[in-house]
Amino acid sequence: MTHQPMTASLAACHAFHGVGLGSLDTVTEHGSATTPTPPENGSRPADRRAGLLMGRPFGIPVYVTPSWIVIAVIITVLYKPVVESTLALGPLSYVVAFVFAVLLYASVLIHELAHSVVARLYGLPVRRITLYMLGGVSEIEREAPTARQEFWVAFSGPLLSLVLAGLGFMAYGLVDPFTIVGVLLWQLWVANLLVGLFNLLPGLPLDGGRLVRAAVWQVTRRPTAGTVVAAWGGRLLAAVVVTLPFLFAWWQQTSPSVFAVLWGVLLAAFIWMGAGSALRTARIRERIPRLSARLLARRPVVVAADTPLAEARRRMEEAEAGAILVIDTAGTPTSIVNEDAAQAVPDARRPWVPVSSVARAITSGSVLGADLGGESLLGELRRHPVPDYLLVEPDGSVYGVLRVTDVEAAFSR
Repeated sequence: MTHQPMTASLAACHAFHGVGLGSLDTVTEHGSATTPTPPENGSRPADRRAGLLMGRPFGIPVYVTPSWIVIAVIITVLYKPVVESTLALGPLSYVVAFVFAVLLYASVLIHELAHSVVARLYGLPVRRITLYMLGGVSEIEREAPTARQEFWVAFSGPLLSLVLAGLGFMAYGLVDPFTIVGVLLWQLWVANLLVGLFNLLPGLPLDGGRLVRAAVWQVTRRPTAGTVVAAWGGRLLAAVVVTLPFLFAWWQQTSPSVFAVLWGVLLAAFIWMGAGSALRTARIRERIPRLSARLLARRPVVVAADTPLAEARRRMEEAEAGAILVIDTAGTPTSIVNEDAAQAVPDARRPWVPVSSVARAITSGSVLGADLGGESLLGELRRHPVPDYLLVEPDGSVYGVLRVTDVEAAFSR
């Protein structure tokens, strides 16, 4: 009796890239795609939201989300009849099927580690790897600076999966196929083959889409052009995936199975959303080089700490300034009035509330050079997330105030 491999969709549901700009963070996700969002005053999502920490291979945190349990149960239930028909183990077939689910995701983890380790070799920081219902995702905090590096970070995952498939195939030839080891080896080499080949399909957010992006980037010298081409390839791929169950049923002269249709729609939706996310992110990233602290700065009006809020706002409007800077008796800036806190004070109380009570202290992290721009500016905002920054000239003199809300608006225009 021959072994029946798991369906391609179960084994190949790992995918590759989306770039998120959230909390002033650029994250290249080798796995599922995220929807880019504008910066938010600072805080990064807590790692506890990523799931259960399982370990730190190569120093990279690996998390497993609760959704993995769902797919593990599905794989166990679907694979149990295959094990039973081959080995006739009775209830023990469920155990073997569950072991396969674990080994399958171990293969996905190895795939993700390949992406992450190569990224680190190129000096790209890796935040974590997360295993979830549809596979895995490597969160790499910066995009590769060159098309060549992009290619190797993307290709490393499928390459290792195909190498594992080859090794598994050779090992399978050395064992009795009608044993637990034989059954698991068969499924694992097929699964790794499918993971490798599926991820080489030429469309974002899959690894193959990253390869297309790298190729177009290399030819045109424009990474955005590569993203657009690869993302539209992903959308075309999504349309093909959703039709496959119907085409297969037509070819077999049968009705499409409900499971195949649902899984095809799920995968197609994942690919379509990932491609759309990449397109939106490409538009955002085009604006990053044009970011300039000087152009976004607000000219401040300077007041003492005991100045009533109403008077400070009157001076700001009279001077047509955009911020209120609080100084001490020596004329040294000490804090910046927080606009949200000031707006929350009722009009009737503003003459009696000193600006110091609605101001945020200036720290070393909230003082930035006025000449910062592009990725350098975003990097500083990521490192020291606060609502307002004091911009200074190279000689230390005050240039203006930069608000995170103004940076957000620059991305939405």
